[in-house]
Amino acid sequence: MNKSQLIDYISLSADLSKEKSKAALNAALAQIALSLACGEEVMLPGFGVFKISPRAARTGRNPATGQPMHIAAANLPTFKASGQLKESCNR
Repeated sequence: MNKSQLIDYISLSADLSKEKSKAALNAALAQIALSLACGEEVMLPGFGVFKISPRAARTGRNPATGQPMHIAAANLPTFKASGQLKESCNR
C-alpha cells in the first residue's frame, strides 16, 4: 500500500473527502516527525512506538578504496511494533 492508496482507504472508511483525508494524514505524519525531532516518543497503543535511537560515531571503510573514513554520530528514528500488531501479522 502506498500513500495515495492509504488516503483512499481513509476517505472511504471515515467518510471524508480525499482532500480532507490527505490533509489529516499529512498532519499526523508531520506531527510524528516533529515530535521525534524534539526527542519525544510517539506511542500508538495497539500499533507501536516511534522513538529516536542515538548511533555513536564510528570508523568505517570506503568500499571503493578501502581507506578508513569517519562516520558521524546520528539520531535514527526507530519503530517497535506492539504485541497486538505482531499478532495480527501472524494470523
